[in-house]
Amino acid sequence: MAMNSGKIVVGGLVAGVVMNIGDFVTNTQILAADNTEFLRRLNLDPAAMESLSGMLPWIVVDFLMGLLLVWTYAAIRPRFGPGVSTAIIAALIPFISVTLILGGFTSMGVFTTSMFIKGSIAALVNTCIGSVVGAWVYTEG
Repeated sequence: MAMNSGKIVVGGLVAGVVMNIGDFVTNTQILAADNTEFLRRLNLDPAAMESLSGMLPWIVVDFLMGLLLVWTYAAIRPRFGPGVSTAIIAALIPFISVTLILGGFTSMGVFTTSMFIKGSIAALVNTCIGSVVGAWVYTEG
């Protein structure tokens, strides 16, 4: 059966909203102190990062990630079946890819190990929740 493009878009946008909320909470509460230290250490302007022009690319990234998650879910659904476990598998594919890259940056000293671990855990939770919610919206046909 063909993938339902309209539902991929709707599910992806819903997943993007959920992921944006999760990232807002993570970055303003859980990683706030780590982010402040990160910006200080790299001599970046916190006001620029907190401005709309600083946040907008990451808002867009979450919506694009949501679309990728639901597209991946739709693509693997015929093989793995519909449901939460398939949505989590769909989430693990981009999560592992991005985490490997960020792990490389951590080994170079761009991120502290603590920030990498906390951020990776938060990203895993956020990506899985976004994928499950997006998959819940998706139907074929």
